[in-house]
Amino acid sequence: MTQIKGPGIFLAQFCSDEAPFNDLKTICEWAASLGYKAVQIPTWDKRLFDLEKAYESEHYCNEVHAIVKQAGLTISELSTHLQGQLVAVHPAYDAQFDSFAVEEVRHDPKARTEWAIKQVTMAAKVSQRLGLTAHATFSGALLWQTVYPWPQRPAGLVEDGFAELANRWLPILDAYEEAGVDLCFELHPGEDLHDGVTFERFLAATNNHPRANILYDPSHFVLQQLDYLAFIDIYHERIKAFHVKDAEFRPNGRSGVYGGYQNWQERPGRFRSLGDGEIDFAQIFSKLTQYGFHGWAVLEWECCLKHPVDGAREGAPFIEKHLIRTPEHAFDDFAASGQDETLNRKILGL
Repeated sequence: MTQIKGPGIFLAQFCSDEAPFNDLKTICEWAASLGYKAVQIPTWDKRLFDLEKAYESEHYCNEVHAIVKQAGLTISELSTHLQGQLVAVHPAYDAQFDSFAVEEVRHDPKARTEWAIKQVTMAAKVSQRLGLTAHATFSGALLWQTVYPWPQRPAGLVEDGFAELANRWLPILDAYEEAGVDLCFELHPGEDLHDGVTFERFLAATNNHPRANILYDPSHFVLQQLDYLAFIDIYHERIKAFHVKDAEFRPNGRSGVYGGYQNWQERPGRFRSLGDGEIDFAQIFSKLTQYGFHGWAVLEWECCLKHPVDGAREGAPFIEKHLIRTPEHAFDDFAASGQDETLNRKILGL
């Protein structure tokens, strides 16, 4: 049996202008001091990583690899979450998402989309150079403003939306196929790929592209009341990356899944630090191990109550505790009777 690797940590939520969070070398040293063995690196934050430079220079990729290795770590995946979001943006969200792009393409949706597609495509080659086999991203959304079916959606709207989404992503997916890297969509509210059904729609629209895969994050499923354990049973063959993030859902007489426009502390569905929410990680790690997932278990820290440094410090031992060392032989091998075809036929009454 294969074994999950970990613990890893996604650096995006920790980047800042203050040391040690403002430089790849020092943030890696900080992560290693907490017991992490891998880092997932955001590619939009040049304080840590320059995607364009990595695409142009193999020497720069070697430098990055050396910095991470010197800290005693490895790279689990690169992330283009913000750029992936911009591959598809409905005009209703232009103003809110414009800040995700570089200044040169802001206020120009066409140029912004082209920039985003180029960014995510470049990350395929860069991932290959760094020896990575998976990449984390968002899908973007053309249909999210219609997620609730009121007013009634016109016939064919959903199909047309997924056809256009697939049209934008297919060349990117082909680049990942060429690089030998799995493109893992984090199924997330605000994306057109936010649950199993929408992922299936995307697969159908992309002719079941082999590089269209899933970054599994159970916290988003808790908040939309989806069975996050059954999800693994259904989609385990497409799960190629894993965010370990906790959450809780506490419905009340005033609000539920939609949250009533309340802030994160007041919403019934809240992200929490590991161990403070309601997710059954013992079962998640068991199922992923059972199905042979051998990627990284990566902490994505998001919590509306706890300080991020405390969440990071608690996260490494939490993940370590849930990792399952798989056996070299079956537990009942001591009672094995060997293979005897004559005996087998006798037992079968033949």
